[in-house]
Amino acid sequence: MENLDKTLVYAGRNQRKLPKEFGTLPTPCYVIDEEKLQQNGEILAGVVARTGCKILLAQKAFSNYDCYPLLAKYLAGTEASGLFEARLGAEEMPGKEVHVFCGAYRDDEFEELLRYADHIVFNSVRQLEKFGKRAKDAGKSVGLRINPECSTQEGHAIYDPCAPGSRLGVTRDVWNKEMTEELLQLLDGLHFHTLCEQDADALEITLRAVEAGFGDVLPQMQWLNMGGGHHITKPGYDVDILEKCIAYAKEKWNVEVYLEPGEAVALNAGYLVSRVLDVVTNGGTKIAILDASAACHMPDVIEMPYTPPLYGAVKVEDIENAVQTQEAEPGNNMSLYTNRYRLAGPTCLAGDVISDYYFKQELQEGDLLIFEDMAIYTTCKNNTFNGMPLPNIWKRTAEGELLQLTDFGYRDFKNRLGTLQHTK
Repeated sequence: MENLDKTLVYAGRNQRKLPKEFGTLPTPCYVIDEEKLQQNGEILAGVVARTGCKILLAQKAFSNYDCYPLLAKYLAGTEASGLFEARLGAEEMPGKEVHVFCGAYRDDEFEELLRYADHIVFNSVRQLEKFGKRAKDAGKSVGLRINPECSTQEGHAIYDPCAPGSRLGVTRDVWNKEMTEELLQLLDGLHFHTLCEQDADALEITLRAVEAGFGDVLPQMQWLNMGGGHHITKPGYDVDILEKCIAYAKEKWNVEVYLEPGEAVALNAGYLVSRVLDVVTNGGTKIAILDASAACHMPDVIEMPYTPPLYGAVKVEDIENAVQTQEAEPGNNMSLYTNRYRLAGPTCLAGDVISDYYFKQELQEGDLLIFEDMAIYTTCKNNTFNGMPLPNIWKRTAEGELLQLTDFGYRDFKNRLGTLQHTK
């Protein structure tokens, strides 16, 4: 594995070719795949064409604006979580819609926010009361996030906005206690976001809960934003159910429908390229220490948690499932994967562990490892804990050219911690 093989096994199942030039990149680094972004965009554009809905890029998941000109061909605009993302969307996807939702807006930022946002969604009746008229007078479309109190997730409580005690969205009970006719007149739309990388059946369940809780209000609205978490571009996703949900809402309440996925836009559209720095053992466990860190460079792996796909390797759960089902796949003999390694980062955090994988060969210092699905929740969430350098970001164009987008270094670490006048 000293050099990148032109054909690597993805999760022990699918054969796919990667450019041999990946092996020449300085590691760790991210590579954004423009061709895959285009494929995802075409799927989303198909939904738009068939339903008349509008799809936004949730920048919290993917905000590499060098790719915005490409995405602008397929999307209605961007969704922001605050001032900086709103400004980024306005500047880098000009002429497109800019929507923003924030748990609570700041007095000292709101006036500037009005310069960038077209749609402003509030999280509480109190925030609507405080800022709604200012937004309306500025010509903005005003919305309120609702909480349908309908949890459809399993195992990801940290990402469940409908969990008991959630701070996100207005429940119907709170609506009944706090909403006034004057405030209701400020509203142009309602927003709900309850899903996390889920199929359309979860949206169908949620939409029924929204109708039960707020069906009497929706006919007074101009739009309904169904949030994100829709895994539209994942193979096997039930697009038919999604489109039926959109059609139902449009016909039932005569509203314009928005979706704001982040992961669906950039799903499987990026890589984290790394190398093995050392191999150690502890109690029979072989541990490969990489120059990439889960804590710093792929924090969602720990927070979710999840095991990212890795070229040339098989996830432990895939091996176990194959054994249990006695699965036979021509050309992909699981029995060849006999070398189990725990992949970990170089930081001092004991839990800086990516996961366990099986390989055909033993890992050695200098081996190249390529993690897939590293476009979303990576470059926008990474950090410099332990003084870890930020990995540079590259783009692989649809024509196959590798372009370096960033040049991170010591200044990027130091400038986050002190004043510029002390930086040399």
